[in-house]
Amino acid sequence: MSANVRVSTVISASFSYFCRRFHRWQTLGLRVHSIMKEQEKVKMEPSFLYNDLNVFLGKYFKEKVQKISLNAGFSCPNRDGTVGHGGCTYCNNQTFNPDYCQTDKSITCQLEEGKAFFSRKYPDMKYLAYFQAYTNTYAGLEELKRKYEEALSVSGVVGMVIGTRPDCMPDELLDYLARLNRQTFLLVEYGIESTNDATLSRINRGHTYQTARDAILRTAAVGIHTGGHVILGLPGEGHDALMAQAEAVSQLPLTTLKMHQLQLIRGTRMAQEYAACPSGFRLYTADEYIELVIDYIERLRPDLVLERFVSQSPKHLLIAPDWGLKNHEFTDRLKARMRERQTWQGKLYKLKSAE
Repeated sequence: MSANVRVSTVISASFSYFCRRFHRWQTLGLRVHSIMKEQEKVKMEPSFLYNDLNVFLGKYFKEKVQKISLNAGFSCPNRDGTVGHGGCTYCNNQTFNPDYCQTDKSITCQLEEGKAFFSRKYPDMKYLAYFQAYTNTYAGLEELKRKYEEALSVSGVVGMVIGTRPDCMPDELLDYLARLNRQTFLLVEYGIESTNDATLSRINRGHTYQTARDAILRTAAVGIHTGGHVILGLPGEGHDALMAQAEAVSQLPLTTLKMHQLQLIRGTRMAQEYAACPSGFRLYTADEYIELVIDYIERLRPDLVLERFVSQSPKHLLIAPDWGLKNHEFTDRLKARMRERQTWQGKLYKLKSAE
């Protein structure tokens, strides 16, 4: 090869590399500019505190929409030995189920009873069937299809929310849900719980953070709204770890996020651990937790929809912390404190480029 040809080849390769890098920088620059515009918009709108679920649902439904929790009789691979035994150390599924959620009742019956309860106040309300208890993708495909489609056939049900584990989303099910998503509103929620593998092991979660990340990426890639759950205050996770978690969660293609305070529930292994060694747990007061949540959401992606900040468990099951606050009362106090701090979701969010 002559010197001129070699020089020409080098120049051509260098130019090609420069073009690829320029395109990447340009794309990143547009993303940064978009985020900066969103943040500037937020600064000009002091009434904005965070992205609310009802506002998000309002983009899809004209009527008021309410989720109805269902217990479809599923199990959990972390209980039956497939992944592990005993389940997650913090988990008692009784805390998730309203009185009408009983496995001896059909899905249709549970939905009709839920509708009867909510329609007293809002007669024109529409509903989302919320498959909540245990792992709602842990069954054969035909059984899952039968239960999902039964729920969607009930009058007034306009969509579906499925709560599950990130290690329970096989390809054939995801393909089916992608098709279903083109026909109705669908949100799949994954229990992330923590982004720290040591914590996930300690709470006997049975999967790693990478497993959660992969499931979320796969689900979002086929166009399905994807949600995540995290628990704030798990043993061993202090303020710095949780701020890093907020940044990690913000890099995922999540549509929605639910935050839960750590609660000690009767009948769980974690309750036994707490009784044996209370000093190993950091239980927040309501005011302390409000400050933590604000610090957390300041670091979240500005467009992430925040569905909730706290969980509410039945009094007879809750050991601690017992704040005596209903969810809406907590949220009102959170908003008031955010206004005092003159802050909002995403105020400290930092867009990270993928190298």
